[in-house]
Amino acid sequence: MFRFFENLVDPYTPYAETDAPPRRLWAFLWDYGQPFKRVFAITAIMSVAVAIVELGLIWYMGRVVDLMSNGDPATVLATHGWELIAAAIFILTLRPLIQGLDVALLNNSILPQFGALIRWRAHRQVLRQSVGWFENDFAGRIANRIMQTPTSAGDAIFQIFDAITFSLAYLLGAAILLTDADPRLAIPLVAWFALYGLLLRWTINRVGPASKASADARSRTTGRVVDSYTNIHSVKLFAHHDREIEYAKEAIEETRQTFAREMRLFTIMDVALTALNGFLIVAVVGWAIWLWSVGAASVGAVAAATALTLRLNAMTGWIMWAVSTLFRSLGVVAEGMETITDPLRLTDAPAAKALRMDKGEITFDTVSHHYGRGAGGLDQLSLTIRPGEKLGLIGRSGAGKSTIVKLLLRFYDVETGRILIDGQDIRTVTQDSLRREIGMVQQDSSLLHRSVRDNILYGRPDATEDQVIAAAKHAEAHDFILDLEDPQGRRGYEAHVGERGVKLSGGQRQRVTLARVILKDAPILVLDEATSALDSEVEAAIQSTLYGVMQGKTVIAIAHRLSTIAQMDRIVVLEHGHIVEQGTHAELLALGGLYAGFWARQSGGFIGTDTEAAE
Repeated sequence: MFRFFENLVDPYTPYAETDAPPRRLWAFLWDYGQPFKRVFAITAIMSVAVAIVELGLIWYMGRVVDLMSNGDPATVLATHGWELIAAAIFILTLRPLIQGLDVALLNNSILPQFGALIRWRAHRQVLRQSVGWFENDFAGRIANRIMQTPTSAGDAIFQIFDAITFSLAYLLGAAILLTDADPRLAIPLVAWFALYGLLLRWTINRVGPASKASADARSRTTGRVVDSYTNIHSVKLFAHHDREIEYAKEAIEETRQTFAREMRLFTIMDVALTALNGFLIVAVVGWAIWLWSVGAASVGAVAAATALTLRLNAMTGWIMWAVSTLFRSLGVVAEGMETITDPLRLTDAPAAKALRMDKGEITFDTVSHHYGRGAGGLDQLSLTIRPGEKLGLIGRSGAGKSTIVKLLLRFYDVETGRILIDGQDIRTVTQDSLRREIGMVQQDSSLLHRSVRDNILYGRPDATEDQVIAAAKHAEAHDFILDLEDPQGRRGYEAHVGERGVKLSGGQRQRVTLARVILKDAPILVLDEATSALDSEVEAAIQSTLYGVMQGKTVIAIAHRLSTIAQMDRIVVLEHGHIVEQGTHAELLALGGLYAGFWARQSGGFIGTDTEAAE
């Protein structure tokens, strides 16, 4: 039975992705709720049906009181016995069935599936963002928003059907029921409802913004805490435990204060609601008793009015809580939407096609890119890398080397100029097809927190086990992989490497990364300090492997250690975003310029060790 309700909506149903999702709250929920339209409609009907049944029970209890008041037991049972039996059967069978359908639709059809749908689509949307977009935010805050938004959206939908729809139907039915008993009984109910509406409006206007502020503060706290955990090596290395505690405490205190302000609203609401409910009980029940005293109302009418009023007294706190929870949840959703609905700014062209790799020629045509700052990066750079050419890039930190790579991979779009691969502007081809043709080994060789096998297979998911092992052997990684064991007892290629590969040494991570790129076997190869984390013996072994891998590929190699690129076909020297020298190793030494100076000072060492963060 549960599977029937759980399968009414597929949260992973295909949908049309958009580069600019709806940024208004209700438009966002409406867009994501499209697969649930039919289920939502049925749930609303069932919620109204539950309210009608509950009101019917109160009305019928009043009728039972009147029947008992107007005859002796034998006569009442003889005349209305079958009616009472039918009512009992309804209460024991149909009422649980109606209630069961209502809660099954809410708990089994909507809540798990709606949350999964939002989480799935939000994750897909965020993964489509550019690398630059991720570099401008905390990973922890992004993840927090992706995780808390679906839960809050599900809570909002639950309250709409479980409380709002039910309570509106119940209040309308209560007014009809009291009017049927005596029209004058509806007067205090209407007055109470008007005051209750004002209190709701006051609460709603304040709870939504207060909840959004709390959600913002929680996300900032999560971002700071995750930042400390992610960089735990730096925290311990510099003995900044207390500094990180204070850094987190600022955000935690802000979260506490915003949450405290939010809770003040609920305290005011509860006190005001208690006073309002006191007015409701005294007004309706007192008036019903007065009407009975003058013979204008029956005992059953008084009993029904009393039961209805007490039920409303119990319900109003729940309704107020439900409504405030609804808008509190919507505040959290609004906060999450700041991330989820942020328009994609680096997108495929409308008619983008897959990149066609013919020869592997790369052309930078008067390319400028300054990261929006007007300085740094590249300035009017023109460079052609011939098919199969091995090009070395050197220069001081900030010269523009990493910018060339980021633009080639289209992590950013050029500000002016264009980049061509085999004559195709990379902005006119799909990003996925572009990056499939480029293999890259970075200086920061971080890995996924998965098994060694999964990390190597990331280069080519359809590769065989023999191909994975062959790639690992080429990268001088196979032997140490066989000796790995993680805390869960997984060994060898099944061992998990920890977040960003922290359970491996820098050299081991670099070799697994090399194995991944070797397995990918892309026609364009980018090496950004590919052997920087290796010791001399392993580097020497891998250098020969790399030269073998380079054969037939167009290669761009960045290195501070000049000995690693001395054998390149051509070496390009960058300075302040410009090409200042280029040629073979011998030609550049003979030129006696920057390269020759670097080589003379280096003696096999490094040009500089600063990370090119500014690039």
